[in-house]
Amino acid sequence: MGRLTTMRYEKGHRDATRRHIIDVASAQFREGGVAAVGIAGIMADAGLTNGAFYNHFESKEDLVEAVLTKALARREQGLRANLEAAKGLEASIRDYLSARHRDDPGGGCPTAALVAEIARHPKTTRDAFTGKIRDIIALIAAQTGKGSARERRKRAIAVYGLMVGALQLARAVNDRKLSDEILESAADAALAVANGS
Repeated sequence: MGRLTTMRYEKGHRDATRRHIIDVASAQFREGGVAAVGIAGIMADAGLTNGAFYNHFESKEDLVEAVLTKALARREQGLRANLEAAKGLEASIRDYLSARHRDDPGGGCPTAALVAEIARHPKTTRDAFTGKIRDIIALIAAQTGKGSARERRKRAIAVYGLMVGALQLARAVNDRKLSDEILESAADAALAVANGS
């Protein structure tokens, strides 16, 4: 009788595999939408079997929550890095509302790509999303013009809403010139709101 052998993986393999699945799913969700993307497609692109999925996630919804948490944390870190590098809020707004960002939904902001779908997801997913959005709004508020904390927060919410909505609109129209105008106009408007103008 042959001896049953088990395959041993290097330490950290499980975490690395989980991160890889999240990264693949993140790009697919942002490009095609959560509802349109299936586990089989994610796992095939990740180079893994469907069965391996359940070693890392309880369900597709568990994966969606992990994707949102990671992608929004990256967005927050990028914003924080820009602000700490003294690039300021203007550079962050113009980078967000750029043709490069518009043309890369798979690598871009998960809020702009998925916000309409997230509204229909369970409370735990929406809780994760809400917490990260609060963090991003707080970062923007810290960089807005003068005023009380409440006034700066109100402006930050308006700025972020304007940025997300404008990016969605710029992606949706099929007229490149109009799309560019949407981005440029929204960037100017967002800066005016941020500065309390």
